[in-house]
Amino acid sequence: MGTAQQVNETYHRIQPFIEIMDCTLRDGEQTSGVSFLPHEKLQIARMLLKDVNVDRIEVASARVSEGEKDAVKMICRYAKQIGMLERVEVLGFVDGRLSIDWIDDCGGKVINLLAKGSLKHCMHQLHKTPEEHIEEIKRSLEYAGSKGISVNLYLEDWSNGMKESPEYVYRMVDELCRLNIRRFMLPDTLGIMNPLQTIEYFRKMLKRYPDTHFDFHAHNDYDLAVSNSLGAVLCGAKGLHVTVNGLGERCGNAPLSSVQVILKDQFHAKTSINENKLNDISRLVEGYSGIAIAPNQPIVGENVFTQVAGVHADGDNKNNLYCNDLVPERFGRKREYALGKTSGRANIARNLQELGLELTPEQTQKVTKRITELGDRKEIVTQEDLPFIVSDVLKHTTVEERVKLVSYMVSSAYGLKPIASIKVEINGREYAADSTGDGQYDAFVKALRKIYKEKLDRTFPILANYAVSIPPGGRTDALVQSVITWRNGDKLLRTRGLDADQTEAAIKATIKMLNIIEENG
Repeated sequence: MGTAQQVNETYHRIQPFIEIMDCTLRDGEQTSGVSFLPHEKLQIARMLLKDVNVDRIEVASARVSEGEKDAVKMICRYAKQIGMLERVEVLGFVDGRLSIDWIDDCGGKVINLLAKGSLKHCMHQLHKTPEEHIEEIKRSLEYAGSKGISVNLYLEDWSNGMKESPEYVYRMVDELCRLNIRRFMLPDTLGIMNPLQTIEYFRKMLKRYPDTHFDFHAHNDYDLAVSNSLGAVLCGAKGLHVTVNGLGERCGNAPLSSVQVILKDQFHAKTSINENKLNDISRLVEGYSGIAIAPNQPIVGENVFTQVAGVHADGDNKNNLYCNDLVPERFGRKREYALGKTSGRANIARNLQELGLELTPEQTQKVTKRITELGDRKEIVTQEDLPFIVSDVLKHTTVEERVKLVSYMVSSAYGLKPIASIKVEINGREYAADSTGDGQYDAFVKALRKIYKEKLDRTFPILANYAVSIPPGGRTDALVQSVITWRNGDKLLRTRGLDADQTEAAIKATIKMLNIIEENG
């Protein structure tokens, strides 16, 4: 039996519990261009602790700024109120008393002390001998203890340390493992390792220190952060560090969602993570960070539960032949069937069924042909387009536009709020309204809301998401696509508008949404 197979089978029998520490608010904030405001940090921390239920969160680096200090104070105050203060950790430095006092002043109870895990870092960055560095660490440990602050110890650049100066690593841990350190945290700081090296180095560490709690902190420079994390767990690591959406310096860290599902599905490990909140935390961090999630990002990407090929939809109709354990409902999502040139009748039938539209096989074939033609021209076809396509293809009267934009004017001027004046026809009657807003489209929507509220006594849908895409190339006359997601009661509607003018594209998507609502009663 091969060694890898032996390790895997042993691991399956043991089914260990793996601690998950999320570093989004510290390491994730080192992503280029990302800076969370204090209230944003608090909201992310609350969701990670209460909803996602990660075991620990690392929320900041000590001594960075006053804004950072305010954020840490807010998080610690909140965590103390709910009895989770011990799960909040702050990165600190071997700097005498400065970091420890900073954390203590914030109300924190755990420091993740950053020590050097390679001889090169110790000698060339600190300009200290290993003996000097170890003595400084011991003094920090003693002072933290006097303040009632628990200590976890990072060995920064540990992967290079094991590669180039393993005796230095062993000397550090030999000296420190008997002291009051909860966890030794072993980072692949420069993301240089592959899974085989991770397994080799962790085996050496666990063989030499079998009773020590080791965390692994992966970076994704070679796109191996998740693989290396799993290699570490297979060899005895008790904790893994992750970030939401894989945020982090350079290429980022191991993504929380990917690590969780692979631990559970592939290795049957136990964690505390509440999976049906992974999509929610992903969207929250996406919004606050401004870093968009790739549509094909596993688990949380927009397209990952969307079947495009018709043969896949056909297989799903026949005993879920194209489904795996990653069912969307597990993550609070649902499977969608995209419409395009490879859709086929099965995809279209699924979408028609969801809309409550019944067609004969011959009619479905005609609709399929039209969608294929649109796909060949690279036009985007959505489920909301289907009723219009069906009516056009089957030569019915065109879907009645119950909501028509009769006329509108939007204007903006420097120093003044944009103004919108609109006239719409709804079910045969005309209504007019004016409004101001924070932008031209905002003013337009507020005018529409005024009509629905004051003249129709109806609730206007809530805008849930707004995305704009422009083809690359920098042309000023490029078409703008606005994709708007609306929440109408417990239903989500996604509509698209295309125009050379961004406001006009958004307005088209809005009128389209209102017609869908009227059509569906």
